[in-house]
Amino acid sequence: MSPMPSALETTDRRITKWMADHAVTLTRVALGVVFLWFGFLKFFPGLSSEEPIATRTMRAISLGLLQPAVSRPLLAAWECAIGIGLLTGRALRITLLLLFVQMLGTLLPLVIFPAETFQIFPIVPTLQGQFIMKNLVLIAAGIFIGSTVRGGQMVAHPAAAHAAKREEERMTP
Repeated sequence: MSPMPSALETTDRRITKWMADHAVTLTRVALGVVFLWFGFLKFFPGLSSEEPIATRTMRAISLGLLQPAVSRPLLAAWECAIGIGLLTGRALRITLLLLFVQMLGTLLPLVIFPAETFQIFPIVPTLQGQFIMKNLVLIAAGIFIGSTVRGGQMVAHPAAAHAAKREEERMTP
């Protein structure tokens, strides 16, 4: 990396430290808002644009046992529970388990309903397919949050990060 002028270097270090100090919390809260908001909409039939494909997916994977009248509020409650868990930061392991299971379900329409999720399978997604694919970012955010449940944290200083990695490698059997 090329050196910066000292005034920029100081500012860059401060900004980077602030981001490292707040990245996990901001990601957790933002993800929580998304889950709570989208889940809340599903309590009201017709408000969520994803409701039709979500309820058809749940019906398909349950072999027809879960009808929309049951699956919609179930999914709404599930997503709201994830949102509340993320917003409060409580029971994160359970919350993240719920998130990952739910996220696997959100990706299923790409396989179950390819005619609706792709214009040209598998390279040109429809708008619905693109909306589903953005869930990869939500999954990555969940993994990022999960990386800290045992006390891990973001470290802004490269030397500290390298030292922590060496220590971890030393302690891993």
